[in-house]
Amino acid sequence: MMSSVKVESVLKASALIGEGPVWEESAQTLLFVDIMGQKIHRWSPNTNQIQSVETGDTVGFAVPRRSGGYVAGVGRSIVAVDWSTQTMSSLAEVDEDKPSNRLNDGKVDPFGRLLAGTMEVRPAEVQRQQGSLFSVTSDLTVTKHLDKVDISNGMDWSLDQRTFYYIDSLSLTVDAFDYDSHTGQIGNRRVVYRMEEGEGLPDGMTLDVKGHLWVACFNGGRVINIDPATGVRLQTVPLPVMKTTSCCFGGPDYSDLYVTSASLGLSQSERRLQPLAGDIFRVTGLGVKGCASNSFSG
Repeated sequence: MMSSVKVESVLKASALIGEGPVWEESAQTLLFVDIMGQKIHRWSPNTNQIQSVETGDTVGFAVPRRSGGYVAGVGRSIVAVDWSTQTMSSLAEVDEDKPSNRLNDGKVDPFGRLLAGTMEVRPAEVQRQQGSLFSVTSDLTVTKHLDKVDISNGMDWSLDQRTFYYIDSLSLTVDAFDYDSHTGQIGNRRVVYRMEEGEGLPDGMTLDVKGHLWVACFNGGRVINIDPATGVRLQTVPLPVMKTTSCCFGGPDYSDLYVTSASLGLSQSERRLQPLAGDIFRVTGLGVKGCASNSFSG
């Protein structure tokens, strides 16, 4: 790793499972969730102030909405969040036939379509592959694209928007699909990276302006930078916590990498060794910039 790279804890979030960071350019704030803490947080690095909304159930993701407010995955519902009144209203339901499932990661594609996946609340303990991947369009049409998913997780799109990158964590791979931007259909699945010994589970990810992926490694204590065209790992950024969950670029020029983390599931001895577990981290000096997030068109 280049010596100029710096990793610092910037927010003592004490998150059980910090996840889903999204940089909001207009307000220069970082939006993220605590899945098991059942909260959506909005933090301003400039003022160090944090605002939160309680969701009353697990919250897998929150993303900005073009018409204002946010859309979040709460339990098995896609909900609209009115931040000013701290209220939520349901827009769509998924996995109605699977009450032990919950929504996990979600992201908006460059055309305003929301993609969101599900997983069993306690994955693989009872039976595997209970999750699915869905899209939600501006008219709130829900389409299932994949089933037999274990833990639907990170996603992003190539710079030319013709490739969809996707992580089902227990497969220990980062996969790619052909992406039809007009219909949102995916196909031709292939593996672009296989996790190596010690890297843990692939979790959330984000794309940089070079078209490379930055993947948070759950139980791996690191973020890895991979070139999906060659399958080569270009760089590893170690963090002082093992349960690194997701990442996004942000800051005034998108050159800061924000990384979320989890504390849930750590033993007392592990907690003593990882006092920063659950914090938000900022990685600077990477020498690359990220791309702006997209807002849901519905």
